[in-house]
Amino acid sequence: MPELRKDVITGRWVIISTERGKRPIDFKMEKRPARGGFCPFCDGNEDKTPPEVLAYRDPHSAPNSRGWKVRVVPNKFPALQIEGELDKHGDGIYDTMRGVGAHEVLIESPQHETQLADLPRDHVESIFWAIRDRCIDLNRDSRFKYILVFKNRGEEAGASLEHSHIQLIATPIIPKRAIEELDGSQFHYKLKERCIFCDIIKQEIEVKKRVIYMNDYFIAIAPYAARFPFETWVLPLRHVSAFEKTNSEWFPQLSDIMKLVLRRIDEVLDVPPFNFIIHTAPCKTPDLEHYHWHLEIMPKLTRVAGFEWGSGFYINPTPPEEAAEALRNHGTHAEEKPTT
Repeated sequence: MPELRKDVITGRWVIISTERGKRPIDFKMEKRPARGGFCPFCDGNEDKTPPEVLAYRDPHSAPNSRGWKVRVVPNKFPALQIEGELDKHGDGIYDTMRGVGAHEVLIESPQHETQLADLPRDHVESIFWAIRDRCIDLNRDSRFKYILVFKNRGEEAGASLEHSHIQLIATPIIPKRAIEELDGSQFHYKLKERCIFCDIIKQEIEVKKRVIYMNDYFIAIAPYAARFPFETWVLPLRHVSAFEKTNSEWFPQLSDIMKLVLRRIDEVLDVPPFNFIIHTAPCKTPDLEHYHWHLEIMPKLTRVAGFEWGSGFYINPTPPEEAAEALRNHGTHAEEKPTT
């Protein structure tokens, strides 16, 4: 029997279509051949990108040359332009402003075919440090209200280049999706004087059915009202509202849990395309007691079609409990410890 489940944060409903129930093997996709050709992100092609705004590199190497570990550059074809003022004004009944913002690309590694899950832990940690450093810097710009950090892997997930990378877009407005989460979590806090995300973490640990993995500082879960098959959230166990304010001591374990979850997704689903997004507090806000940053991973296994667009409902053919079990129990590696 299908179930309707309500997302306790945003109020969004999803249909868990158990009668369409799909196992990991049902999502196996035909692999596309590598596109090949020139890649501007590869080692030795540093002069083919805009000048770097941040790089962790060999101290003996020069900027915009070989010798880097993680590199951040402006997007050559940005969605928003860094120059200019907003010039907000009305156009009859409509509102408009100039497309001012920042659009940057974080190149995760000089190696073309290396995926995030394959990198050593300290390298993954460097990637998260680079995200943090760029968020702190972009926060200083008074024009920017929100910084969206996201990753597209695979053509089906929107990636235009195969070389593994992450993007950061700073916008002059707070996105609607972020407002929905902020409003929903604030409503819960006004009623109960507790963070809804902290309540979710507590309940998921007690119930255990949707926990994928947990270490001392982070937990990975399949959310109760998952929109997509094998959707996974990674949350800090302790309350913090903005990603860039995460305690530096937590970063090694953030790297561990991300490597583990992405590797399990690759193993169970045969290296699917996916998106991940860091959900964080808006720029320049004080610590928020009602909001809790988190990272959402969404494998691209189904298509959003007419019903979803028309209704706002999502149809998920894999119950999150089954997805969590598949990811939780799929093998172990020497460096992994059991879920606690």
